[in-house]
Amino acid sequence: MIVYDLICGAGHRFEAWFASLEDFERQAGTPLLACPVCGNDDVKRLPSGIHTARSGRTEPAAPAPAPTSDTGPAIPDPRQVLAALRKLIDGTENVGDRFPEEARRIHYGEVPERSIRGHASPDEAEALRDEGIEVLSLPLPPVDDVH
Repeated sequence: MIVYDLICGAGHRFEAWFASLEDFERQAGTPLLACPVCGNDDVKRLPSGIHTARSGRTEPAAPAPAPTSDTGPAIPDPRQVLAALRKLIDGTENVGDRFPEEARRIHYGEVPERSIRGHASPDEAEALRDEGIEVLSLPLPPVDDVH
């Protein structure tokens, strides 16, 4: 199976799996291959990296430059994305497992408003959203300042 990065005529990006390049070409331009967002069947392949395994490599390969296309911006390096997320959370207070309780206290005006971060299960996060409390779930690696 081959995974292709695709874009529709309306600019929506998505992935799709194909048995071969010929399978993709056979489906392209037909209702079999349409954008899952808008249904547009004007779908084109985007450039994607090729992954190869080599044995005996003694030093890490240099990171490849961010891919670009004429249909959208460059795809950022994952390390840059992680650095940007870290910068985003720098000004927040880590409340750890008390996150759901503390978010409610802030929302209902029991304590002064401030930016917090912490841990919540998917069910807890959904319950907060149901109460009208805006929360953002981020898959960040653990940090040393957990309380």
